[in-house]
Amino acid sequence: MFPTVREVLALDPVRHGAPRLVAGDAGLDAPVRWVHVAEVPDIATLLGGGELVLTTGIGLPADDAGLRAFIGDLADVGVSGLVVELGRRYVSGVPRVMAAAAERRGLPLVELRRATPFVRITEAVHALIVDAQLTELRATEEIHQRFTELSVEGAGPAEVVRQAAELAGCPVVLENLSRQVLAYDPAGESAELLLDGWEQHSRRIRPAGRTAYDSDSGWLVTTVGARGQDWGRLLLRWPGGGDLAAGTTLGGRPAGTPPTRLTILVERAASTLALGRLIRRDAEGLERQIHRTLLTALLDHSRPVDEVALRARALGVTLERRHLVGVVVRHRLDDPAAEGGAGESTVGAESAPEAGPARLRDLAEAVGQALREAKLTGLTSAVDDQAVGALLALPDPAAEERALTAFAAALRRIRLDAAPARPALAGAVPPDAVIVAAGSGVGGLREARRSLIEARQIADAARRDRRDLPIFRLPHVGLAGLLHLLRDEPRVQTFVERELGALLAHDARHPRDQLLGTLRAYLEQGRNKSAAAAAAHLSRPAFYERLARIARILDVDLDSVEACLSLHVALLALDAIRTP
Repeated sequence: MFPTVREVLALDPVRHGAPRLVAGDAGLDAPVRWVHVAEVPDIATLLGGGELVLTTGIGLPADDAGLRAFIGDLADVGVSGLVVELGRRYVSGVPRVMAAAAERRGLPLVELRRATPFVRITEAVHALIVDAQLTELRATEEIHQRFTELSVEGAGPAEVVRQAAELAGCPVVLENLSRQVLAYDPAGESAELLLDGWEQHSRRIRPAGRTAYDSDSGWLVTTVGARGQDWGRLLLRWPGGGDLAAGTTLGGRPAGTPPTRLTILVERAASTLALGRLIRRDAEGLERQIHRTLLTALLDHSRPVDEVALRARALGVTLERRHLVGVVVRHRLDDPAAEGGAGESTVGAESAPEAGPARLRDLAEAVGQALREAKLTGLTSAVDDQAVGALLALPDPAAEERALTAFAAALRRIRLDAAPARPALAGAVPPDAVIVAAGSGVGGLREARRSLIEARQIADAARRDRRDLPIFRLPHVGLAGLLHLLRDEPRVQTFVERELGALLAHDARHPRDQLLGTLRAYLEQGRNKSAAAAAAHLSRPAFYERLARIARILDVDLDSVEACLSLHVALLALDAIRTP
């Protein structure tokens, strides 16, 4: 933004004075914020840094110690340089002690060997400074105008990042909170070098504050987010941090920090990204509300089917004369921080009160995006506090399997791209694992409710199925699915109480001596006692003793295949009854 000492020495009014650099050539690239004429030794107290001081030397100290102190004070306050006109105080040259002190502090010391009106120098330098400031103002105005246009046009993240890189002339990267790159522009540099090992590199960039410059890495960083919800960082690489000595100031900012123009640029780009995301979310949110209204109307018969079809057609979703398939997507675990084995894999935010709705909202967005990527049409929205439903409208029954496969593949890809990699725990269900369940296809909207309800029942029944199937259908859930469908049947509930009631009562009376889990491990391991003891993390003698107590409480022979089969069915039915 400001001319350097080297550039000032090249100006005609300065060259007229036959300048000669005596000391401090290391500081010739220091910016000159202002020119100040001074003839008193204590001028440093009136300066703010970045000034080029002009003097004839008539008021400078006569002793060596005074001259050293004078140079030291100027260097301490951060002046850009000292120009001494010879002829009045010093005839042949400045004192050696002054030159030595300036060289030691890296302060440019210049002699003017010919008389020169200082006013011409100040006018020339100040004209450069004003021109630079006007250029900076014009650049700032262009930044605001450019990003205002991008906001109005609803530009995507890639375009916003591209424009930011073009205006800055520097590489720009947009990442999410997991340090995964969402968009980037290398500004003519090598993209491979820019993004190589990005996550590890990004985690070392830790500036203080929402917008700050990390001088060690050379990245200017600002947080991206709105409404108190941050979702990413925008980074601009400005490699100028190592060119100047630390501790000096340039026009009110520390040396080695990016120009104000770049800080304004990244903040405006970040606000444009945040606003664009909010606009897209709000627009999608309104559309999703209508989708939810229509799906709810189908599930609870609150609106005539013809009205649902009419309103769906107005949204661009044709349901008449289509093959309809109900799909339900849900997380395997309702609360990954609380359910067994998953708590270790969750981040702290998952246990926050707002984590559940946010988790469901993210899943709904992923389902909607998967439908678009698979080029499918249908209604989609959350159908309860845990699940997202979709009613796919297909041209004919032959397209059903192909459409469901494409949808499941797109959903998996989207969630893998969006989720941070987490180490899997042995035998544990990933906390963000989802189930995709599909009901039987139907030939008309009046039967769509049956397909949606069937899909929801399949999704609930498949929660304890450890198979990683892309899509669960009714044949996949087997006995557990049948029991889930019959979970509200009184005769099933009576059967559970008859088989397990005594053991459940024991566990209720002895919360520190739970035996139901021991029975479950025994039955799930095919009555292999050694394997069951290992699965229950118990020694074999302790496990055998617990099995003996269970047999006494239930008055049953645990070596009997028929008795164990009955208990296993009762356990599956109990799980179905307890599953919300």
